[in-house]
Amino acid sequence: MTDSADNKIDYSKTLNLPQTDYPMRAGLPKKEPEIIERWNEMNLYKRLREDAKGREKFVLHDGPPYANGNLHIGHALNKTLKDIITRSFQMRGYDSNYVPGWDCHGLPIEWKIEEQYRGKGKNKDEVPINEFRKECRDFATHWVGVQSEEFLRLGITGDFENPYLTMNFDSEAIIANELMKFAKSGQLYRGSKPIMWSVVEQTALAEAEIEYEMYESDAIWVKFPIASQKDNSGAEKEELVRLSKAIEDTDGWTGDGELSDAKEKYLLTDASVVIWTTTPWTIPANRAVSYSSRINYALFEVTAAEHDFGPQAGDKLIFAEKLATECFEKAKLEFKKLRDVSADELGSLTLSHPLRGHGGGYEFDVPMLDGDHVTDDAGTGFVHTAPSHGRDDFEIWVSMRNELEARGIDASIPFTVDDQGFYTDDAPGFGPESDGGAAQVIDHKGKKGDANKRVIAALIERDNLFSRGRIKHEYPHSWRSKKPIIFRNTPQWFVYMDKDGVCEKGTLRDTALAAIEETRFVPAVGKNRLRGMIAGRPDWVLSRQRAWGVPITVFRNEETGQVIPGPDFEKSDELSKRIVDAFKADGADAWYSEGAKERFLDGLVEDQQNWQKVDDILDVWFDSGSTHAFCLEQREDLKWPADVYLEGSDQHRGWFHSSLLESSGTRGRAPYNAVITHGFTMAEDGRKMSKSLGNQMFPQDIIKKSGADILRLWVASTDYQEDQRIGEEILKTNIDSYRKLRNTLRWMLGTLAHDEGEKIAFADMPELERLMLHRIWELDKLVNSNYNNFDFKRITRGLLDFMVLELSAFYFDVRKDALYCDGPSSVRRKAALQVVGILFDRLVTWMAPILPFTMEETWLSRYPDAQSVHLEQFRGCSDEWRDDALAAKWKKVRQVRRVVTGALEIERREKRIGSSLEAAPVVYINNQELSAAIKGLDMEEICITSDIMISAGAVPDDAFTLDDVAGVAVVSQKAKGDKCARSWRVTNDVGTDPEFPEVSARDAKVLQELKQLGKL
Repeated sequence: MTDSADNKIDYSKTLNLPQTDYPMRAGLPKKEPEIIERWNEMNLYKRLREDAKGREKFVLHDGPPYANGNLHIGHALNKTLKDIITRSFQMRGYDSNYVPGWDCHGLPIEWKIEEQYRGKGKNKDEVPINEFRKECRDFATHWVGVQSEEFLRLGITGDFENPYLTMNFDSEAIIANELMKFAKSGQLYRGSKPIMWSVVEQTALAEAEIEYEMYESDAIWVKFPIASQKDNSGAEKEELVRLSKAIEDTDGWTGDGELSDAKEKYLLTDASVVIWTTTPWTIPANRAVSYSSRINYALFEVTAAEHDFGPQAGDKLIFAEKLATECFEKAKLEFKKLRDVSADELGSLTLSHPLRGHGGGYEFDVPMLDGDHVTDDAGTGFVHTAPSHGRDDFEIWVSMRNELEARGIDASIPFTVDDQGFYTDDAPGFGPESDGGAAQVIDHKGKKGDANKRVIAALIERDNLFSRGRIKHEYPHSWRSKKPIIFRNTPQWFVYMDKDGVCEKGTLRDTALAAIEETRFVPAVGKNRLRGMIAGRPDWVLSRQRAWGVPITVFRNEETGQVIPGPDFEKSDELSKRIVDAFKADGADAWYSEGAKERFLDGLVEDQQNWQKVDDILDVWFDSGSTHAFCLEQREDLKWPADVYLEGSDQHRGWFHSSLLESSGTRGRAPYNAVITHGFTMAEDGRKMSKSLGNQMFPQDIIKKSGADILRLWVASTDYQEDQRIGEEILKTNIDSYRKLRNTLRWMLGTLAHDEGEKIAFADMPELERLMLHRIWELDKLVNSNYNNFDFKRITRGLLDFMVLELSAFYFDVRKDALYCDGPSSVRRKAALQVVGILFDRLVTWMAPILPFTMEETWLSRYPDAQSVHLEQFRGCSDEWRDDALAAKWKKVRQVRRVVTGALEIERREKRIGSSLEAAPVVYINNQELSAAIKGLDMEEICITSDIMISAGAVPDDAFTLDDVAGVAVVSQKAKGDKCARSWRVTNDVGTDPEFPEVSARDAKVLQELKQLGKL
């Protein structure tokens, strides 16, 4: 076809321009549901399992969320991370099955049903327990369905048709059996300790169910008068008083000998020890005062008082020396130091209770105890010790029990506060028999009662209040009701942490600590955190006083205290089997059914009347801690132990913790090989998300507006191991990154539309293609190593930068001329198409775990007959592609190119040229390494200019340079010649082929080839 005025060629039709139906605008909110529907129709999950059959298993075990509401942004982060992991291992040769699970028992759900009851004026206690439990079950079932749909919309692939639920009958049976394993091994016991108690929710709480909020407490400083002091000679206070009287009657006393020693002793016996507390209501439960032998104490005397109440001049008081000034100033007192007080002296003191004489019940002695938990960071240096209401208080009291009893001190622990927050008869003067009735610490709405007020009034009456005030501090609250809790002594069911011989490695604590050492932690700091919690935790309290959950399936003999099943009961296995079989048939409701006691005990014990069926339920953390037993061990498509547990960092005290203890106590090791933790999601400004601040972001809203892949890209781009931020501006950044990524994919698809599958041997490829294959080899290592390390940010950043900076802005930019304009026989064009295909296959599969919707759409656009990108495997890379020397060389080449493109950018900005093809710059290179690097290369093609001249001459003063590229300067010039109508290059050979006078010689040759092939 001749290029003439009468028969003009449309040169654009002779170019291999990108051709694709792949849209530039993703339209993810509409497109993603269509992809989900396709996955459902083809049953992608089933296909994945079939394809992976026989491969090595990789199991990420799902930590169960509560089934009690819509998903929040933390759920989206958590589930997306899990999905990326399972998909990445599936596409790397593993059978990586994901089974979602839900925590269906416990207070979160029971609380919702009670709220509904209160709204209807119903009383929970008037409803048969199994009827109430059915409502809880129905509520959980509803939310499992809702959350399943929300997870699926997020792009999560897993066995949502057969998830594990803690409320499934088989699950409840195995949870009960796990509990009975502890009972049969002798690890379970009934004891009395101070535990965290919610008056509002009427149940014990675990540490994992607590959050700390700012709270204003009454703070009081209380005097404990010294009742007696035992010195080394055995003298008591009365003798010291006698000696002191002798001192006063002695003329010319010099302060020597026995009388001098007596005077010093007497100064203590006339003094008081001062404590500080933010829980005045615990004073009736006080049984001791603790001090520390590491702290310096001193005796002080009040010299002047601003007020006529409280301490007065002449009063003698003992404080930690470091804290005395602050305390006296608080009470507006002037003072002087009399002398130091040794730890031995403090240990010899016996105190009077500050409420002695009030209500007739505080006449007992109060000992001084040396405790490691005492510090002089705040307060007075002394710790008011109420073993009913504090963990440290309890531990030191119990540890000293034998010594205290030998001294004639009653070492029993009182029950001063009941489950509704009222004082009992163990708090004389404040209990039910007192004037005004029982004082209350906290009421059923979580508000302060009158206990503090009445206790403070009694202390003032006894002249034992040193000072008072208020303090705002962090105080434990229930994370469900958001109300403050109290520590109270109450009978509960515990598992021993330090009982020897019950586990393979000694105690449960020892076994759990050994398991931690054998576990991989990501990030590594999680190991220290969990180890510290296990090392310092008290015995595991299992019981809750609620209705919805798995009961503590044991019987207790009220006369002997024996527990069955138990280590001393010969028929324990039979009893356990009866309970497990019943639960498998009827669920845990069987425990509460009429005749349950007889059903389980008939023929196993002689006198059923003495056996009490325990109706407390298990802490839900025991439920979730047992998921490994009723999920991993029971399913053939999974394995035990799991390869990975992944949850938020708060689960060091939650699911990671309870799973470790449960498995260590029953199997001698952790149920996981690795633990991964993520941080919490904050608002864009770094503040915690809250309804009141109006800064919450919901995954449903993000998906509806932008699509799930945008949310997933945010997850993969962030450092999830730390607290992350999300907001409109942050999402805009991710949307922009996604747009660039999609445009790169779209260009590749359009270009590959011309790929006819011809292959060029690696050795015959141009340097630029071999460079790209080297980079793919490097990226293959980066991608696989970081999928193994669960570092998705490094993968995402690496691939995005490669696609935008190295492909779109460099390789594709350079190769567009060859790909569009070269003829069918061009080796350069064939090699470039081959490399683009290699790039496409690897980039799309590598990113499929992160952006499953987009990569599915992209893959099917290239391979319409394929089933799914998620049924593909990551492509390998030949070691032949590695060429470090070539990469180092081209790093230098690109430095030269950067100076050229920088100079041309100025020319475009000043509108002296329209495109770089109008330029013919002169490049001055006075750097031998850079000169050697570009030698033999077509720098016109690399810099996308029509001509270029390389010079080693003197650099003109007006040449363009970059500070970080030494020895390179550029003088911009316009290209000379005519513009080719086909390639737009400006050359001197346009029109040399008379048949095609408007194009360059190169383009005319291509047109001749096309003509011969009948394509023109």
